[in-house]
Amino acid sequence: MILHKIKSEGLAQLSYLLGSGSEAVVIDPRRDVDVYIDLAHDEGMTITHIFETHRNEDFIIGSRELAELTGAEIHHHEATDWGYGSTVTEDDSFSIGQLRLEILHTPGHTFDGISIVLYDTEFSDEDAVAVFSGDALFIGDVGRTDFFPEQREEVAGLLYESIFNKLLPLGDEVLLYPAHGAGSVCGDSMADREFSTLGYERRHNRVLQMTDRDEFVQFKATEFHHMPGYFEQIHTSNQKGPELLRDAIGETPRPMTAMEVNAFRQDGGLVIDLRGAEAFGGAHIPGSLNIAFPMLTAYIGYEVDYDTPLALIVSNRAMFEEAWMQLQRINYMNVVGWLGGGMEEWAVSALHFESIPQIFVEEIKRRYDQGEEFLLLDVRKNGEFERGSLQGAQHIFVGELQDRLDEIGDTRPIVTFCGTGYRASNAASILKRNGFEQVENFLGSMRACMQTECPLDLD
Repeated sequence: MILHKIKSEGLAQLSYLLGSGSEAVVIDPRRDVDVYIDLAHDEGMTITHIFETHRNEDFIIGSRELAELTGAEIHHHEATDWGYGSTVTEDDSFSIGQLRLEILHTPGHTFDGISIVLYDTEFSDEDAVAVFSGDALFIGDVGRTDFFPEQREEVAGLLYESIFNKLLPLGDEVLLYPAHGAGSVCGDSMADREFSTLGYERRHNRVLQMTDRDEFVQFKATEFHHMPGYFEQIHTSNQKGPELLRDAIGETPRPMTAMEVNAFRQDGGLVIDLRGAEAFGGAHIPGSLNIAFPMLTAYIGYEVDYDTPLALIVSNRAMFEEAWMQLQRINYMNVVGWLGGGMEEWAVSALHFESIPQIFVEEIKRRYDQGEEFLLLDVRKNGEFERGSLQGAQHIFVGELQDRLDEIGDTRPIVTFCGTGYRASNAASILKRNGFEQVENFLGSMRACMQTECPLDLD
């Protein structure tokens, strides 16, 4: 038996290649599928089955792509009217070498959610070894249930039944393999580790301590999650069958000169700077949007629509290649190219650049101590803000900032604030793009404040 976990950074999406003998299966493949084909080849196996644990909304599923290249059969639950593949239902079983895979219907996150239970038949036909839980159960959290706002209590109840009556009874020793890890928009409290057992989660997962059904349902029905704008388009695409990647890519992005990038932005194109807050703050193209590379796929969906043509500012070509692949995973295909020589070429081309002051934690403390007037704009997620903030801070989640600019006055310096300063830099770039002049970024933000004595209001 072999098991490979493939993590897609940014999305924190987890997919799996599982095999025995000469056959392998893939669970929840991402759009760029070469990794699965290469792993199977290295193991001397043929991919025969592809399973989707649910209709994904946060990335383009790679099932059609992989089936086209391998001839494997695609399987997903019958609760959704799919435009491709074949359907499965509760208790369907698949034999892969010495392995048996059984389907559990585990709705709640979506109505078509399934979990795949793994048995090693050379040791036991009764006791499961592992379960691939999709978005029903995570490590440290459970799946969000807010995709059906008119049926909040119904889907929360379905998730309760899926977890407490189907997954946990498999046994405390059963290994847990979810579809997402920490950093995913599909949960707020996932653990940083990506390994666990059902027994550990039963004892330590905070949501699973709500064993009373009514308490669980009420908690999930009133829970709030932010939702990127592209979710609706992606889950629609995934239901009917995504366009193959070779057909979706138009003209290949290319390196651009500084003059070409300048003309591009003057013609209405958007420049996205993927460098860190420090570099962006030092020098950036006027009107550019700073989404630091590790945040790209998690935050672009809040701020940029699919129709906007994009040019990227990167530290090197390798960063561009990885960013381009990550954008393809969430269907942002309208990328023209990248600034080939970076900001150095922009500067030596005698083109105007701007900067954003980066504020040190001691400077923030001094301003509070001396009563200086400034606005501390906290752009973290709602849950983060509720757990603790700086005194007098105004809170607007960065993903909502573009639509709530009228709530901010521009008569005093605005200092943007987040967990470390990177989302704050994103927010500062939004403010600068929209004409706010007195903008500074608190580099270090909450992480720095926790190392010293900032004026905090802690929950």
